[in-house]
Amino acid sequence: MRLILISGLSGSGKSVALRALEDSGFYCVDNLPATMLPEAMAMYADFGYKDIAISVDTRSGPTLGALPKVVESLKSQGIDVRLLFLEAKPETLVKRFSETRRRHPLSDTGITVEESILLEQEMLAEVLELGTRIDTSELSANALRSWVRELVDADSNQLTLIFESFGFKHGVPQDADFVFDARCLPNPYYDPQLRPFTGRDQPIIDFFAGHQEVAEMITDIQAMIAKWLPCYGKENRSYLTVAVGCTGGQHRSVYIIENLARVFPDRQVLVRHRQLYREH
Repeated sequence: MRLILISGLSGSGKSVALRALEDSGFYCVDNLPATMLPEAMAMYADFGYKDIAISVDTRSGPTLGALPKVVESLKSQGIDVRLLFLEAKPETLVKRFSETRRRHPLSDTGITVEESILLEQEMLAEVLELGTRIDTSELSANALRSWVRELVDADSNQLTLIFESFGFKHGVPQDADFVFDARCLPNPYYDPQLRPFTGRDQPIIDFFAGHQEVAEMITDIQAMIAKWLPCYGKENRSYLTVAVGCTGGQHRSVYIIENLARVFPDRQVLVRHRQLYREH
C-alpha cells in the first residue's frame, strides 16, 4: 500500500494537493486525526485500496503530536508512507486569507491572522521534519498540482534530486536545502532582443555558451552536490532540493538548472522553474 500524507500551513494549498491526488486515482480523506491512521489503513487494506492520500494538520488538535510515531509504525508494517508539507511565506498566507475572506482555523482563539500563522508554524514544527517541503508562495494551482504528481510518481526507494530555479526579487524558496546565487554571471536581460526568452531557449543557450564563467559555476555546483550526496543518502532522505537563483528567475538560474539536471544521469531528477510557473 502507498500512503501520501498532506500536511502544512492553512492557506498553503493542501486542498489543491489532495484534489490532485484524487484525480490521479488516490482514495482521499481530508482531516483525519493522526491516531486514527493505523485503524484507517487496516480498513482500507481490507477494502482493497492500494493508493491512499490523507490530510493531517492542526485541525487534528492534540492528536497531531502522535504523528511521528504513527508514521514510523506504518512504515514498519511495509506501507510506503510519504509526507508532503505545504507552506508559504506569512505575507502570502495573510494575503490569501484576506482575498478569500476565510477565517484561519486557529483564529477562534481571538488572535489575529498573523498570530495564527505563527502559532500554526510552532504546532507543525515536528511534522515539517517528517516530509518534503513545498513552498507554494509563488505557485499557481496548476503548478502545485503538477509538482505534487511528480513527487508522488518518483521512486521512494531512491533519493530524488530536485533542481529548482528562482528569482531573488521574489524571495528565496523556503523548501531549498542548498541555495546558489547566479547573479554575478552575465545577464542577457540587458539585451532587448534576448530579454523575452528564457534559459531553456536557444538564443539564451547560445549567449551563455560564450561565457566560460557560466560553465565553471555549473561545474563547481555539480562537484559540491556529487561530493555530499552520499552523506544525505545515509540519512534515508527521499528528496534533496538544490535551488539556483538570479534576479528575475528567467535566464541565468533556469539555464544552470537545466544543465545540472543533465549531469546526474544515474539519479532520479525533478526540475522546477518557479518564476516560469508564475501567474501574470
